[in-house]
Amino acid sequence: MSVTSIAAINGITSPLLERLQDQLGALGAAGLRRQRRTTDSPCAPCVQVDGRAVLAFCSNDYLGLANHPEVVEALREGAGLYGAGSGASHLISGHSRAHALLEDRLAEFLAPHLVLPRALTFSTGYMANLALLAALGGTDADIFSEAVNHASIIDGARLSRSAVRVYPHGDVATLDLLLAASQAPTKLVVTDSVFSMDGDLAPLPELLALCERHGAWLLVDDAHGFGVLGANGRGALEHFRLCSPHLIYMGTLGKAAGVSGAFVAAHESVIETLIQRARPYIYTTATAPALAHALLTSLTLIGGADGAQRRLHVNRLIARLDGTLRLQRWQRLPSFTPIQPVIIGGNDEAMVAAAALDARGIWVPAIRPPTVPRGTARLRITLSAAHSEADVDALVVAMNTLEEPLAHVA
Repeated sequence: MSVTSIAAINGITSPLLERLQDQLGALGAAGLRRQRRTTDSPCAPCVQVDGRAVLAFCSNDYLGLANHPEVVEALREGAGLYGAGSGASHLISGHSRAHALLEDRLAEFLAPHLVLPRALTFSTGYMANLALLAALGGTDADIFSEAVNHASIIDGARLSRSAVRVYPHGDVATLDLLLAASQAPTKLVVTDSVFSMDGDLAPLPELLALCERHGAWLLVDDAHGFGVLGANGRGALEHFRLCSPHLIYMGTLGKAAGVSGAFVAAHESVIETLIQRARPYIYTTATAPALAHALLTSLTLIGGADGAQRRLHVNRLIARLDGTLRLQRWQRLPSFTPIQPVIIGGNDEAMVAAAALDARGIWVPAIRPPTVPRGTARLRITLSAAHSEADVDALVVAMNTLEEPLAHVA
């Protein structure tokens, strides 16, 4: 059936479809159209994707817990205890004992870094950020947002109806001036801790000092630091040894924790405000209790000897990559986190580089604008505790070999 006949059946005029097709065509011509790939195996270094085996360096499963047998068994046990779904929002009947136990465990886990902490779980980190900024912001609030923050923070700030001031990446001095000029009764500074496309860290100690001096909240999105940073995996706050009543902490549970969801941890008054005012929390069906039950096992692994060994192994892999990758034109950004970006530059060369790696059985995604600034398309390598040294060596050999032959694409 033709596009025209489908459009006629659905009452849609063909010019509307033509406009969409033109827009999609423009994305393709600019090398910006995204494509999904389908995996047929659990999240792991070696996966079956599109019908063949590849060595993957693209998941955020930093500790290798997504297919950990104890976590998988806990998920199975949770389904037996609580069923497949929650059935309602948290404020109706969807808040299970598993959710309550997980929130208590998270608050306890982060207690050294927050004052009178309480935790609240969300379906995704995106929803958690929307909830935080909308509930705490408003027309009488100023939000100060890092220039390269995640899209969820940008969207949450827009939805909050607050005045939004964007400060340059890592620029504490400019932020100080902006905070000093603000007359808003509520001031919120919001930043990623580990920047997801660069792998570098926000200067959290300096940001917190500013917030304490100017009477502002510091909202830390630790999606890529929770479970990875700190001696006990408590994330960026533990890494920097921070503790303050000005801190509001968001962490995700589908990356290093290996399952799904997110949480906010903060003073109990902040959490109660979210319960009362955060629409993404109030009007959303609660996540399956079995997921929360599985996450109790994830937290035990993260905070125990197993988690410490996994973090140590990831650090060794990072050092191995750093010591053996020899690039001339491409630029590996400095990062001591599992996120190891290599700047290629142009969209076309980044796509060709990713395709060349894929032809060798190695899956590294090409990240292009608008996710990253124009002219900085990159290969985003992510390492996991499930990777071996031999896996990293295979990646290094491939990248060192491919860079020069692809020079004509630049």
